[in-house]
Amino acid sequence: MTRPDTHAQWDGGWYRFARRLDSPNFGPRPEGAAIDLVVVHSISLPPGEYGGDGVQQLFTNTLDWDAHPYFKSIEGMEVSSHFYVRRGGELWQFVGCDDRAWHAGASQWQGRDNCNDYSIGIELEGLEGHAFEAAQYETLVGLVAAIAQRYPIAQVAGHEHVAPGRKQDPGPGFDWALLRRELAWPRERFAA
Repeated sequence: MTRPDTHAQWDGGWYRFARRLDSPNFGPRPEGAAIDLVVVHSISLPPGEYGGDGVQQLFTNTLDWDAHPYFKSIEGMEVSSHFYVRRGGELWQFVGCDDRAWHAGASQWQGRDNCNDYSIGIELEGLEGHAFEAAQYETLVGLVAAIAQRYPIAQVAGHEHVAPGRKQDPGPGFDWALLRRELAWPRERFAA
């Protein structure tokens, strides 16, 4: 269930302040799914290298698998998140939030499987265990607040929380305390 677009920040499930690049890697949410979870991820392609277009190409199925040796290990993946925040804070959107992006994979949160069904995925350009930039936090805070104005977001978790043992992002370099403080939400709304 979505809330009305009261602040003209949204065009349906598309956030007006993000650069739009449509991904084919999405599908419909189950009927009646409440979009009540934000999942924070980190990604860089190749790992630890920033500033290129590898993530955008991965999410749009246009990545040249021969362009870097690492890409062979992910060849054929069809994934996307709803949003991607670059190191400088630039915001991209690949899937409308009313739809189900393929970001969490095999996942579970508080007794519910398949987090993609009821969550919005936000990728930060980075590597698990490494620090993120102030501009990324600024964008992330504004984005999560805007998402919560439109959707009944109850909690924010990391990929590491919804897929423990399988995923480690965003990892120990992510400042959960800063996100809690900037959003001014109670601690119980966060996994960490």
